[in-house]
Amino acid sequence: MSGRAQLMWDEAVTGYDFGPEHPMDPVRLALTRSLVGALGLDREVETVAARPAGESTLRLVHREDYIDAVKAASAEPGAADGSYGLGTVDDPAFAGMHEVSALIAGQSVGAAEAVWRGDALHAVNFAGGLHHAMPGAASGFCVYNDAALAIARLLELGAERVAYVDVDVHHGDGVQAAFWEDPRVLTVSLHEHPRTLFPQTGWPEETGADCAEGAAVNVALPAGTGDAGWVRAFHAVVPELLAEFRPQVLVTQHGADTHFEDPLAHLAVSLDAQRAVQVACHDFAHEYAGGRWVALGGGGYAVVEVVPRSWAHLVGIAAGRPVEPETVIPEGWRQEVYARTRQLGPMRMTDGRWPVSWASWEAGYDPADRVDQAVRAARRAVFPLRGLLP
Repeated sequence: MSGRAQLMWDEAVTGYDFGPEHPMDPVRLALTRSLVGALGLDREVETVAARPAGESTLRLVHREDYIDAVKAASAEPGAADGSYGLGTVDDPAFAGMHEVSALIAGQSVGAAEAVWRGDALHAVNFAGGLHHAMPGAASGFCVYNDAALAIARLLELGAERVAYVDVDVHHGDGVQAAFWEDPRVLTVSLHEHPRTLFPQTGWPEETGADCAEGAAVNVALPAGTGDAGWVRAFHAVVPELLAEFRPQVLVTQHGADTHFEDPLAHLAVSLDAQRAVQVACHDFAHEYAGGRWVALGGGGYAVVEVVPRSWAHLVGIAAGRPVEPETVIPEGWRQEVYARTRQLGPMRMTDGRWPVSWASWEAGYDPADRVDQAVRAARRAVFPLRGLLP
């Protein structure tokens, strides 16, 4: 198996564009790729442009009638069928929507194939992580669910156990739905509580179908959760589950919208905590999954200040050359930021909160702490189903 990481990238993914008023501005992808280059990380990875996902691949997760509806809306956006979630405020139809959505999906599927076949140990598609798309509908800025498609492709190739860990601020509902009845896939989502955030799912009691009890895990964190609580919750749930499940591949989703500057959610997590969890996911891949790691992007709507830095850290970690938090960002990249957005770019690769401190779960459960209550609820709901102590 090659130790070299792959970065999945095709400039055309920046065509995933819902329009100038939409929060998912594709400039976040272009700026991330540019920062990766400015930091020299592209010399540490093999950059690969995979083919778009074909219809047979899309059908591993999505219904044929939905794919046809996306194609029709792509050709004639004004006639998009709202019953499929297309042409809505969240998911406006645009020309070429099918093609670019299939291209993003193809990068994640290509990443999964490369890792499974041993062409790379780690593969990153930060344009991916579109985890809300359902088998028969667009949802939450997501048209095709590339994360679910990557997992489905791994199963098709012969994988028997795939773990999916989602740390986006929003519940990974589409991936959970795709594998609700499949015990071969463990889905773990840490997200803001559904009482206060879209998609209003991801309650701890959602643990999988009767034939796959304990295959879905949800940690619903209270609004306002900061670094110490977020990282504590992650480590209180994820490693024990991975140790028990013994995945052959680890797929992770790294939405940057947990950040305290993100305009669409209510957690208070720093870039430094996001980096700490990225490092942990890398380490867990080696400890529990033979090193096989597929890392995806996701949400993130502070498109200058947060997203490029967070995902550049992710690429560096996957490449085996982590970027030190105090690294000064090259001036050339900051000039590009201003030219593209008329905003001032950040100066360093840190929010000034490194190293991140947190207390382990073993350090003691506090029944009055809302984060500990959320962790306890998730452990009580799932751990006994997997033969673990809650």
